Parts: sequence; C-alpha cells; structure tokens
Amino acid sequence: MKSDAVKKGMQQAPHRSLFNALGLTEEEMERPLVGIVSSYNEIVPGHMNLDKIVEAVKLGVAMAGGTPRVFPAIAVCDGIAMGHIGMKYSLVTRDLIADSTEAMALAHQFDALVMVPNCDKNVPGLLMAAARINVPTIFVSGGPMLAGHVKGKKRSLSSMFEAVGAYAAGTMTQEDVREMEEKVCPTCGSCSGMYTANSMNCLTEVLGMGLKGNGTIPAVYSERLKLAKHAGMQVMELLRKNIRPRDIMTKEAILNALTVDMALGCSTNSMLHIPAIAHEIGMDFDITFANEISARTPNLCHLAPAGPTYIEELNEAGGVYAVMNELNKKGLLHTECMTVTGKTLGENIEGCVNKNPQVIRPIENPYSENGGLAVLTGNLAPDGSVVKRSAVVPEMMVHEGPARVFECEEDAIAAITGGKIVPGDVVVIRYEGPKGGPGMREMLNPTSAIAGMGLGSSVALITDGRFSGASRGASIGHVSPEAAVGGPIALVEEGDIIRINIPETKLELLVSDEELARRKENWQPREPKVKTGYLARYASMVTSGNRGAILEIPKK
Repeated sequence: MKSDAVKKGMQQAPHRSLFNALGLTEEEMERPLVGIVSSYNEIVPGHMNLDKIVEAVKLGVAMAGGTPRVFPAIAVCDGIAMGHIGMKYSLVTRDLIADSTEAMALAHQFDALVMVPNCDKNVPGLLMAAARINVPTIFVSGGPMLAGHVKGKKRSLSSMFEAVGAYAAGTMTQEDVREMEEKVCPTCGSCSGMYTANSMNCLTEVLGMGLKGNGTIPAVYSERLKLAKHAGMQVMELLRKNIRPRDIMTKEAILNALTVDMALGCSTNSMLHIPAIAHEIGMDFDITFANEISARTPNLCHLAPAGPTYIEELNEAGGVYAVMNELNKKGLLHTECMTVTGKTLGENIEGCVNKNPQVIRPIENPYSENGGLAVLTGNLAPDGSVVKRSAVVPEMMVHEGPARVFECEEDAIAAITGGKIVPGDVVVIRYEGPKGGPGMREMLNPTSAIAGMGLGSSVALITDGRFSGASRGASIGHVSPEAAVGGPIALVEEGDIIRINIPETKLELLVSDEELARRKENWQPREPKVKTGYLARYASMVTSGNRGAILEIPKK
C-alpha cells in the first residue's frame, strides 16, 4: 500500500508515534489510509451540509475496511462574492484547491481519496487534483438546492439577481423583491438551476468519477446520505481493483463530458473547467472543436435559467444517466470508458429510461439539433469566445449593433441600471479577463440587470471575463486573447459596429484591418490592477480563457 511509506518499518517509528497521537489503533493502522477531502464550511449554502455527507462517507469507508481521515478544501460562494472584489477570488480558488489537495494527499501518502465538493470551483479543482495524484478516487457532492416558490412559480437565484434589475426599471416593488429574497433559496445545496456547480456535478457522472445521482439528488434528501455511504464503500473496491482517475478520465471521457454538456445546456464555465481537467491528463484541448461536437449533439434540456425546470426535476426524470441513454440511441458517447462503479459507461446507463419527456426531451424531439454551447470566433475573438446558445432568445441569435465600451463591470452596471443602454446596443466589458481582472470575474450582475430592465431580447453583452451559469441572454464571454494582453477586444471604440452570428459561430468587429492595425500600434499595456498577494502571482501565470485559464510558469 502507498501508505506503507508512513506506516511500515523501523524508519517509520516516528511516523507511527504521530498516528498514535491521533488515537489510531493497530487495527486501523493495518488498513488502507483513505483521505476524505471535505469542502465543508459555514459560509457557502452549498457546503453547509457537507459535514453530514463526510460522516456518511467515513462510515462507508470504515464498513468496507478502510481508515478514513478528513482534511479540508476551501470554497467560495460565487453568489456572495458577486459584484465586488470578492469575485476576483472565485476562479482563482480552483487552482488553490487543486494545489493544496495535491500537497495534503502526497505529504501523507493516502492510499485512496474521496472528494466531497459541491460548488463551482471545488468540483473542477478536485478533479484536477485527482488526475495529478492518481490514487483510487471517487466523488460525492453535497447535492443541489430545491427550487424556491414565489407566487405559485418555481424560482432560483438567477430570478433574484434579475429582480434587482426589474426594481431599477420600476416593474417590481421593494416588497416583491423582499418576498423573493426570502423564498428563492429555500434549502442548503448548490443553487437549483443548471448553473456551474450543478453542471460540474452532473459532469462527474459523465466523466465516470461519481456514482449515479451524484449530480442531481437534492441536498436535503436522505438518499444523498445513502449515496455518500456507497461512495465510501466503493472507493475501497476501486482500491482493491487499482482503478485510478487516469484510467477513468481519458480523452474519450473528456469528449463524453463535452457531449453531455451540450445536451444538458450546461454553464459556459464548463468551457473553462473541462480544458483545465483535460490539461491535467495531458490532453491538448482546443475549445473550437466544441462546435464539432455541438453540431452533432442535440440539446435535450432547458433547465433554469434557460427554461422553467430545475435540477430536482432532472433527478425525477432519470437524471444524467437517462440523458446519456438518450444520447446513446444515436451512438454519440464512448460507452467503453471505465467508471468508478467498476463497470463501463455503457453498462452503467443500460436500461436508464427517460421518465419525463417534458424535462429530458427524447432524442427524436430535441429543443434544437445543436448543443447548448457555442464557440464564436472572428476578428474580435481570434482564439474563441463562448456563449450559452440554449439560453439565447431567437431574435438575438443574429444581432448587429453599436459597441458601448466599459473598462470594468461596475461602470457597465451603472450605465445599464441608469437607463443609458438602449435596444440594439452591444455592451463590451473588458480588462476583466484572467490576467486583466485579475481573476476573470463573473458578470451575473450586468446580465441580470439587462434581463431585469427588459432588454434581454435586444441587447448583447461581450466580455473577456466570464458569466455565471445563472446568466442568460446573448452573453458572450471568455473573449480571447483578452484585453490585458492586447487582444482585439482592447481595440474596440465606442460606437464601433459589432456583428454576432451564433448559428454561424461568428463574432466580428466591423472595422477594417488597417484601422485595427493602427489602433494596435497605439495600444499600451495597462498597469496591473493588483500588484501584491495571490492575485498578483496568479495574474503572472494564468493563460487566457480559451485555454481554460490554466496556470503556466512564465517563459524566460
């Protein structure tokens, strides 16, 4: 066993004395040492229940003959961090989580790991760590929140952000906003729509790293505790069979994740996280081939914010396995991929029927023949940009309008809520990319303000930053190269005409090459917004959004 390096032999007598200090018995010392990575904290609603999940995992590990030991991973609530300096610290935690988990796991020589994340950066961060450490590993999340109920309709966090815009537009009273804020987030768990947290938790099932239901069983259901016990037991089976993350997270599994992403209509943030996970297994991931997969993958789900259904309904309809079974009817998945069940993906999904064709459209009757995400390229985004096509209204699929240019998120919000943005405009928010932000802030406040002001069917937003999974509308993010490195988005001037054509995957600035070349000659890099601490180190190492905002050591 790997843990023999800290438990066996005379040279390890000092190590054993420290295990004695932990109260471990000789019997426990003889068993495999299983690390449980807990993202529990008391500030993130999606993580406040993870202590109970962890206890269930520990019980499962012990029942199956292992010795569980818990250590922590940090987590940021994107909703609480939204719209202020805190959002600069959201995406950057993905790499902190991966790095610190790698350090803890290898320093203590765990034989196996159980990852217990829930929210946006924790799932991909721990998937990245799992690929690096490569000991038998399984994921069990905290589960999604139940949808709220306001005035007889189901609502979620995105409704709350849009309510702020509606109040500014005078279409909602302060009392209405107050009622919503008390009801839209009624339970613990990751926010109830197909936002980033639930997107990534669903994709753990597709990647083969989580058991059935990991992405969809609500946080408050006792079934979630049963799942956690089974995960604890199953990691011991993975250890006995020596099935490791890199046996599971192969190139084919990554392609499966991208395919199901398209069918589910996942968050655009998945187009940051899937490339980062692929990078950890040595796969060169070019985001533009997402369009090839999208071209052959129908969009089967319109979960909030794209539609009126929520994760709890996806769970009742058969969950992620039912979606995969629909896709497999047309042979769209690599079914030979190994999974944490010890069986192949094809064996896992066999017989998993679609129980509600209103929630999961049959593959013969999709919402669209193309997937939920699209990568747009053109002279404004030579290296690509990303839009959640399934959340764009038909009249905005093709749009042309004047650029309204803002150097930061706050200025754009002030203009939107101040009534300075009119139908037809294309809002451009730049210097918010991975380096320029730094940290690539989510733009849920401006997208929600646009929707709340009644401009969702007439105004587009383009940024080198990113969007929350709760964003909807013609919201185009991850524009690469970003403004901070002199990308074309840095050269846009007020009033320039921008043409968006989502069906043709084009994003064009209607300015001549000669004029852009002149502007480029006059462009000067900006002083970094942050010069000390972790954000400064992050900015010095991070790549643009098209590469997943991965960290690389700068070349000398």
